[in-house]
Amino acid sequence: MDRTEVWRAVRRPESAAAAGLVFAALLTVVIVELRKVAAEAGTWATWYSDPGARSAVGLALALVPFAGIAFLWFVAVVRSQVGSAEDRFIETVFLGSGLLFVATLFTSAAALTAVLRLDGVVPVSPETSAAAMAFGSSLLGQFGTRMAAVFTLTLTTAARQSGALPRWLVLLGYAVGLLLMLSPPLPTLTQFAFPVWVAVLSATVLVRRREAAAAEGA
Repeated sequence: MDRTEVWRAVRRPESAAAAGLVFAALLTVVIVELRKVAAEAGTWATWYSDPGARSAVGLALALVPFAGIAFLWFVAVVRSQVGSAEDRFIETVFLGSGLLFVATLFTSAAALTAVLRLDGVVPVSPETSAAAMAFGSSLLGQFGTRMAAVFTLTLTTAARQSGALPRWLVLLGYAVGLLLMLSPPLPTLTQFAFPVWVAVLSATVLVRRREAAAAEGA
């Protein structure tokens, strides 16, 4: 396979679907692990001294970069597929919200990573661990969730205009986008809505591509 064929494979819808499924799986694990610590504000000051909580945070932080990379791949391939047919306004908001979501995800992770890096260097007070958890939870819950909402709404709008998705998935995208936009800022179960939507979208793309390929081969 030469370089041209490799690039064509990378830009195919199947690549976006694969990246979306990887992102959804990784982000779900990240949310689950962080919810063990951040779901209740009373644990924010004690998570650093709890080996189990530190292990959960460490696992989540180790997965965050890979989730971000998979999401950027997903965004890039989707944009290359629908960009020529999109309204430039929608395309700009779609791309900007996707990049800002990754930025908030990474910044939230950096706040907790900084506290873990202090281990053995200086004593970490309960106030410091609580401040890091509050910052990370607020940034991801307040701002990251809103960027995920904008991303979902703009991508759904672009897909509706191009007819790329079935009607039920368009309605689901609008419902998820509004849910994320209006959800409370602190960690809630609505955080799972975004990775679930990306997984459903990606699985739908894969199924429709396989059906199209089967129809062509028949």
